[in-house]
Amino acid sequence: MIESLSASFPLTFPVPTPFTHPSLISLNDLHREEDLLRNPSSFRQWWSAINTTREAQNALLKLEPPSDKSPDTDTLLGPLASPVACQSLQRLTYLYEAALVNFAGSFKLWKSYLQMRISYVLGKQLTRKKVGGKKRLPDIKDALEGEQEDLEQWDGGLDGVIGWEEWKALVATFERSLMWLPKLPRLWLMYLSIFSHPKCPPVLSHSHARRTFDRALRTLPPSLHHRIWVRYLLWSESRGGLTTFAVYRRYLAIDPSVTERYVALLLSPSNPSPRPLEAAKLLLLLSKKAARGEYVSSEGKSPYQLLGDWLEVVEAHAEEVGFSIEELVSVEVADDTGDRDAKDLQQLHNDNSLIRFAGPPTTIDTDGKPAPIYNEDEDPNSPRKLDIEKIVRKDGLAVYKDQAGQLWTGLATYWIKRGEFDRAKETFETGIASVLTIRDFTQIFDAYAEFSESVISALMEELADPDEEDEDFDAKETEEELDAKMREFEELMDRRPFLVNDVLLRRNPNDVQEWEKRVALWGQDDEKVAETYTQALSTIASRRATANLHRLYINFAKFYEEGGTTGEAEADLASARKVLEKATKVNFKNVEDLAEIWCEWAEMEVRHENYDDAIHVMQRATAVPKNTKVNYHDHSLPVQARLFKSLKLWSFFVDLEESLGTVDSTKAVYDKIFELRIANAQIIVNYAAFLEENKYFEESFKIYERGVELFTFPVSFEIWNIYLSKFVKRYGGSKLERARDLFEQALEKCPPKSCKPIFLMYAQLEEDHGLAKRAMSIYDRATQVVENEDKFEMFTIYIAKAAANYGLTATRPIYERALEVLPDRQTAKMCLRFAALERKLGEIDRARAIYAHASQFCDPRTSPEFWAEWHSFEIDTGSEDTFREMLRIKRSVQAQFNTEASYLAAQALAARQGAEKSTDEVALDPMAAAERQLSGRKTGPAFVSAKQQQPPKGGDELAQQSPIPQVVGNADEIHISDERYLIVIGVVCVVLSCFRYLSVLTTAFKHRVKDKIYNLIGYPTDQPRFHINLPTLHPNCHLQEMVVPPTCWQLSGMPQRRCHDCARYRQVECAAPRNAGRATECQTPR
Repeated sequence: MIESLSASFPLTFPVPTPFTHPSLISLNDLHREEDLLRNPSSFRQWWSAINTTREAQNALLKLEPPSDKSPDTDTLLGPLASPVACQSLQRLTYLYEAALVNFAGSFKLWKSYLQMRISYVLGKQLTRKKVGGKKRLPDIKDALEGEQEDLEQWDGGLDGVIGWEEWKALVATFERSLMWLPKLPRLWLMYLSIFSHPKCPPVLSHSHARRTFDRALRTLPPSLHHRIWVRYLLWSESRGGLTTFAVYRRYLAIDPSVTERYVALLLSPSNPSPRPLEAAKLLLLLSKKAARGEYVSSEGKSPYQLLGDWLEVVEAHAEEVGFSIEELVSVEVADDTGDRDAKDLQQLHNDNSLIRFAGPPTTIDTDGKPAPIYNEDEDPNSPRKLDIEKIVRKDGLAVYKDQAGQLWTGLATYWIKRGEFDRAKETFETGIASVLTIRDFTQIFDAYAEFSESVISALMEELADPDEEDEDFDAKETEEELDAKMREFEELMDRRPFLVNDVLLRRNPNDVQEWEKRVALWGQDDEKVAETYTQALSTIASRRATANLHRLYINFAKFYEEGGTTGEAEADLASARKVLEKATKVNFKNVEDLAEIWCEWAEMEVRHENYDDAIHVMQRATAVPKNTKVNYHDHSLPVQARLFKSLKLWSFFVDLEESLGTVDSTKAVYDKIFELRIANAQIIVNYAAFLEENKYFEESFKIYERGVELFTFPVSFEIWNIYLSKFVKRYGGSKLERARDLFEQALEKCPPKSCKPIFLMYAQLEEDHGLAKRAMSIYDRATQVVENEDKFEMFTIYIAKAAANYGLTATRPIYERALEVLPDRQTAKMCLRFAALERKLGEIDRARAIYAHASQFCDPRTSPEFWAEWHSFEIDTGSEDTFREMLRIKRSVQAQFNTEASYLAAQALAARQGAEKSTDEVALDPMAAAERQLSGRKTGPAFVSAKQQQPPKGGDELAQQSPIPQVVGNADEIHISDERYLIVIGVVCVVLSCFRYLSVLTTAFKHRVKDKIYNLIGYPTDQPRFHINLPTLHPNCHLQEMVVPPTCWQLSGMPQRRCHDCARYRQVECAAPRNAGRATECQTPR
């Protein structure tokens, strides 16, 4: 069957003609042939004839009935399964060949001809939709990925065995086209694409394809090689084996950017013969080049990541890549000799002299520089294995010190894979002993523990299920090995805290806190504790140590003093003194650290009742040098040179002298402190108290006086306070003049902020032992001198003392001066007290005048208690006129404070003070209630809603007696009858309407009429006026309470307005539009 099917091929060789195949030309084609014979040089005639014939043949193919051949036959023959297709191929071939005789150099004709031949041999080409365009010159990585997606795919195709002759004829046609057009890459790419067809004969798709790729590279210019190399590399990957390796090696010689892709191919699971050694050498070479900046990874990997990939290859293929221990011994000897030769050669390379007169010849590169020294570990063609440990130490640990944990773990894993467990254990121990971070330590320790557990598990499984065929198996020996491994594992777990501490101390050997932890880890092992203390003190550099280095010396001394950690040993004071003596010579960072060493030494002597030794130690510590002009804060000097100015040391010495010494010795120490000028206020107080305890009162007062001379306020205030209280307590009134001088001296330079207690003490002295008149004068001075925050309290005390000494009437001038001096808020409080005093004295008019004076400082929204008290005062003692005057003043003050900022501040203050009532107690207007219900909150939105208040308790009797509680707009409104209310409203509306529409009235007349209306409704005319928006009244306008909303009175045709600020007739602008919904005020006059 195969022979019968292949007998009909080739169809296109030799080229079919009408002489060999009469069926190529029909009667309908004679006219076309005559035209072509008549015009053989017309390309248009040939191209038209070819297109017409192609379209006719395609139509015949569509009308052809189904084939009667078997499906297998159709699959083998592909596009040439039908006779019509074979005849179409021959007809088109005849036309194309005839045209090429005249136009052999036409790329258009050759391309069309080859595409036609490909379609009949390779089948229908499948095209995929693409999104976006290609880069013009992409890098090789992107080009390979893009070309992999764009590789041609065909539907069907002629079988390579049956249609071998036709395949060969197609290749011959391509060869002829390239003979005429060898420099066109499009023809080469079409030619090379047929070798990727799945039915391409092996003879063509292997050796012939490789030679064709090579010919294309030799023929085309170098600028077009990248288009061929992409196809060449993809074709080699599809073939695999040695072909892939050979092609990639050739390409890597000119472009190493695809090395990582090549490494992946070398280690691919589909690769029948992987080459891990070559892959490892390539990755090592890339890592070194990337570290030197000579290579940039196409995958975006860093040099360390490339080294990590190399380490993974080494771990996975330990036997094939690295040397064993036996091989390393022989290799290291040869490497020593090679390293010496390479070092000499490198020295020659590094010689910058122009002429070299001796030495072996050196290779240079294209730039004239010495070529890099040949390294067999970087040569992928070399079969020599790698020294993994040497590479990890040299190229890994020495370069990437922050990744030591992973590198040590990888090296140990390599030895585990080779079965060298002892070498792996040694590697783990070396890594743990060299890392500097907890992260690296954790990686190594976890891998070490996992390795130990795996070994123990393997031994336990071997004991549980022994291999009977193994003659060398010894259960007892295995059990002993298992016990040894278990002990090693337990010791490893017990060592973990010490190993962590070692890591931290290697990172910073001057970390005092870690040395203390090291001491605590040893517990009750006194020998190790002493050894650790000794090692710490010899290791730590005092100037770079962390905080509390002196505590390390103190704790070491206490270790000897207490007889070890358990206290069972005998106390060794001699060793403790040696430790402290050594500590006194250390140049600490701070003087206070050295001072604490001396203090601890003295305390140790006191604890053991060596009092003389303690005094002697402190005398040594406080020895004053000849040059006392030393700056205590000069850190360029050692701490020993500045120690004599340590107040902490002298304070301890003073305490020791007070406890163990005499009065004279203690006074000498105190005097030395004063002489060195290092005393503070506490030293002054302590020295005076010490002298007072020993009955040296006058001397203690002298110390106080020295203290107030040394220090200024506010420090001297405390000294004065103690000094004056002690003096008054001691002498009382016996030395009154001297006490007065001291008080005057204290008040002379005392700032206002601190003088209040001194004034009170001074006045109390005069009250107890002097004259009341002088006491009152002192209080009077105090009210003038103290801070504003203290003046109210000072006036309160002054008034109380004046009332007690001279009666209530004597306090009136004090109250009057207080009202002049105090700030506004405190003035209101003082006015309330002043008014209460006048009420007690029966001066009602004076009290009312005081209330009126204080009203200007009290906003009704923020000071409701003041107005409530005035309200009750008028109810109790006033008349209708005085009550109305109080309401008038309240409205005026409220208008004065009625600005948006003050209103919001008043609301915030009232909310903080809890002045707002709950919604159950205060009736809201319907709109506010609806908004609050919609929002679901008790507090309103961003605007401030109006609210109505209930009348106060004890107010109008009619409001109290009303059976139905009514909500009124103002708590202080005056109720008028309905008849009078209607009359007033009518008159107002009529008159004001006349004002709006009758422009004949004069301005003065209109304002006189308006004043009459104000007098009729009880509104005072001497107060600032507000204007009414007409003709619609503002909904909040309550005429019954004589409150006119602060809106503009817009009168058409009247250029003059009356401003409520100055009550003068000027031309002003209205800030609100006509009939505005809310009240606004007039702007500033033009």
